Amino acid sequence: MNRPLVFDSPFLLGFDHTRSLIERAAKAAAESYPPYNVEDRGEGSLRITLAVAGFTPEQLQVTVEDRQLIVAGKRESATDEAYLHRGIAARGFVRTFILADGMKVHGALLAHGLLHVDLIRPVPERLVQRIPIQTAG
Repeated sequence: MNRPLVFDSPFLLGFDHTRSLIERAAKAAAESYPPYNVEDRGEGSLRITLAVAGFTPEQLQVTVEDRQLIVAGKRESATDEAYLHRGIAARGFVRTFILADGMKVHGALLAHGLLHVDLIRPVPERLVQRIPIQTAG
């Protein structure tokens, strides 16, 4: 994969993690199945809704690893079924989303062929730290 030239600057040291995030986001953007929505529900709350018609809860998995939300679906194909037309995709998938610092998965709900994954960003407590001033001598 080609690296953006901005990260090859000798003045940007220690930004390997940022480069990795951009590469992962570019890879995730190239995925097109299943379709999804991202909804801003206010006050730091988001909902990702994926169209997963035909999947059961046992065939779906939602995990968080290294600040990355991973939604995967796996279906075994039935070999004894004969279709005249097959328009509903039966393939498995892995869809990834990069999470910002502090984002947490609040829950997941499967309803009417839609998987809703709720995310929250708790308000960080305001920390004021007083630094003692020392004198020389």
